Amino acid sequence: MPVKVFAPSPLKRGTLRVIPIGGLGEIGRNMTSYEIDGKILIVDCGVLFPEEHQPGVDLILPDFSPIRDRLADIVGVVLTHGHEDHIGAVPYLLRLRDDIPLIGSTLTLAFIEAKLKEHRIKPYTLTVAEGQSEKLGPFDLEFIAVNHSIPDALAVAIKTDAGVVLHTGDFKMDQLPLDDRITDLRAFARLGEVGVDLFLPDSTNADVPGFTANERDIGPVLAAVIAKAPRRVIVASFSSHVHRVQQVLDAAAENNRKVVLMGRSMVRNMGIAADLGYLKVPTGVLIDAKKAVDLPDERLVYMSTGSQGEPMAVLARMANREHQIEVGKGDTVILASSLIPGNENAVYRVINGLMKLGANVVHKGNAKVHVSGHASGGELLYVYNILKPKNVLPVHGEQRHLVANANLAIQTGVPEENTFVVEDGTVIDLHDGYAAVVGQLDLGFVYVDGSSVGAITDADLKDRRILSEEGFISIFVAIDAQTGQVIVGPEIQARGYAEDQEVFNTIRPQIIKALQDAAANGTRDTHGFAQVIRRTVGRWVNTQHRRRPMIIPVVIEA
Repeated sequence: MPVKVFAPSPLKRGTLRVIPIGGLGEIGRNMTSYEIDGKILIVDCGVLFPEEHQPGVDLILPDFSPIRDRLADIVGVVLTHGHEDHIGAVPYLLRLRDDIPLIGSTLTLAFIEAKLKEHRIKPYTLTVAEGQSEKLGPFDLEFIAVNHSIPDALAVAIKTDAGVVLHTGDFKMDQLPLDDRITDLRAFARLGEVGVDLFLPDSTNADVPGFTANERDIGPVLAAVIAKAPRRVIVASFSSHVHRVQQVLDAAAENNRKVVLMGRSMVRNMGIAADLGYLKVPTGVLIDAKKAVDLPDERLVYMSTGSQGEPMAVLARMANREHQIEVGKGDTVILASSLIPGNENAVYRVINGLMKLGANVVHKGNAKVHVSGHASGGELLYVYNILKPKNVLPVHGEQRHLVANANLAIQTGVPEENTFVVEDGTVIDLHDGYAAVVGQLDLGFVYVDGSSVGAITDADLKDRRILSEEGFISIFVAIDAQTGQVIVGPEIQARGYAEDQEVFNTIRPQIIKALQDAAANGTRDTHGFAQVIRRTVGRWVNTQHRRRPMIIPVVIEA
């Protein structure tokens, strides 16, 4: 059911306006706008990766239209952590105004600075840490340590004249994290004592009961799998998953193996993490790909990208035999990540391709080689009971995740009317502890397709799907516009539909007659004749062959 769009009323002074621009109803594009007294604060600015029904698309960005005409009013962008679904769209925002301050932790800013360097943008940054407070215009910000699957993640408390907001970013409550940096529940409790007027929690695992397993549980499993592997081991994970790479390095060292990092983003991010001390590389374990050719297969571990089945990532290219590393019998492939919803078919296609080549594929479904970076239902209940928020706006998740998160809030005593399961573009105003929906903006997907940003529309993607699934038919005719008499043609070419030209013998006379009838009824322009051809061929191909190909008529006057 399409969302009802209606414009919000003018924002009153002293009222905080919150607009989730992305991240609701999807796993990605996380971005939220906060506005008070004419100034705007952005929290996160991420990308969404395309699904199979979006052919040719590289990335999907948030729709910047709510802030596009207000760029001068933006006081900063707070980045909660360094994952692509939270920082990946920053270069595209800074193309609009390149001096917007970026605020984040050391590792988060290092990752985004490296990305921006590729876009030839030098950002203005402010490095913050847990326990630190900063004032940006009318916003007093307090940064709080949270545990996630990447180091240096931060929640942010946003204090304004309208009330206190807590935006968690992605988090979980691992009590034995690899970096000994736990989610700071004492800071949460302190905020709860003061009063949290609006809480925006991570919803990704809200529908999973209990507690998310500890990262430390993964290390021994990885070590055991590597120890049993007869030949090479290839581990696929996210290029920013520092903790998982650390565990692979440690497991490789334990089994007297060398590790090669594969994929440009993996090499870049782990180089940054190692330089900053977040990744502890055992002496002599990490080697260059060129040196790997001199070592026997049983001494090698490759750490690669491609755990989500991305077509151009290292693992998919290996499965398609398009990579320099040729996977074969005896090789072990470990997919050390969870499946992002929508990527299942692509991932299983890669798994099947690798197994067809003889590899043993180990994944979350058959071994404990990954744990989530997101709080499960039990953890969220603890947080709700600590905070006792007045209003809750679940973020970061599909509809089922948002609903589950809202239900948890209600179970802990948050009134149902104070929980907001909404869409991207919903406008919520907060004043004196009272929150209300006051508008709904019409926000869409912004597609990055090669070098173009926003030029591709949903109609274009529909055409691409038709071309890929139904093929196309082109019809060329030269006619006398006065009589509709066909002088040349109809010449019919088809791709992805039927290679045998004889199939079109029955439709050619129908095209000629339809053009003559159209001329007799007053049609004189080539566009009108083209429409006649499209209708005639479309009706024939649908009734005779039950197909709906793209039909491209070309009509010229002779």
